[in-house]
Amino acid sequence: MPSSNLSRRSVLAAPVVAASSAVSSGKEAYRIIDPHVHVFKRDPRFPWAKETAKPPEEDASAEMLLDLMKKNGVARTVIIQVIHYRWDNSYLASVLQQYPTMFKGVARVNPEDPAAPDHLSKLVEEQGFKGVRLSPAGNASGDWIRGPLMEPLWKRCNALKVPMTILAPITRMPDVGVLADKFPDLTMVIDHMADCPVDQPQELEKLIALKRHAKLSVKISHTWSLSKQGYPFRDAWDHVRRLHAAFGPERLMWATDWPVSSRHATYAQTLAVVRDEMNFLNDEDRHWMLSKSIERVWPFPA
Repeated sequence: MPSSNLSRRSVLAAPVVAASSAVSSGKEAYRIIDPHVHVFKRDPRFPWAKETAKPPEEDASAEMLLDLMKKNGVARTVIIQVIHYRWDNSYLASVLQQYPTMFKGVARVNPEDPAAPDHLSKLVEEQGFKGVRLSPAGNASGDWIRGPLMEPLWKRCNALKVPMTILAPITRMPDVGVLADKFPDLTMVIDHMADCPVDQPQELEKLIALKRHAKLSVKISHTWSLSKQGYPFRDAWDHVRRLHAAFGPERLMWATDWPVSSRHATYAQTLAVVRDEMNFLNDEDRHWMLSKSIERVWPFPA
């Protein structure tokens, strides 16, 4: 995992942002919410999963996140269980308990465990998690997304009325669509524009095809990862334009993916690229993508 210290060059390149937790859309003020971050901490109370061969060398703690939020005018965040802990959501649960008004949490469960639906129920009903994340790989190791354990898990997620979030490559979107067709009332979020390569624009149609699901949204994060250019990652903007045309701003949401994003951009840049740089977005678009679309999926108290 990258160092949390920013280089002098990256700091100088970062846009200046106000430390206000609200911005204006016309006459209406709204708070910015980041729907995709990770936290982890080197702490013997919260050991890494045995599968984690190269654990992070530095922390990305809740307190570090809160400091970034304050500096960048982000009011609330949704924390996604990081892969380093696999199915042990204990550290994130402790963060949610410590800061109940600032964060919501999305858990991970083992998709190849028949008991995964019951594990999800406990996480939601007893620990307050607000969703689950699945991340099938694009190769054969991710073929469980087509297997018999999926329908019970998706059915339980639907019954619990929490969002299903999917991290998967663009090639997996047809598999996601098969499951989504079976659960039309389930709220779903596709992470990071399905990481569709910028040099394979035709592949984005696999994600656009999912617009038929009215309760499915897309995170337009990872422009910094997909781009072959530096900030503001203009070669990834066409993906955003096409997704905006297909889904509308009401079903798109920005996100930082901090601290993973620190390899390519500062926290300030991951916000500014949507809020300030994408000049094809109007004020109402930004209101939805920075705030309202997120609160439709993960509502925070006033």
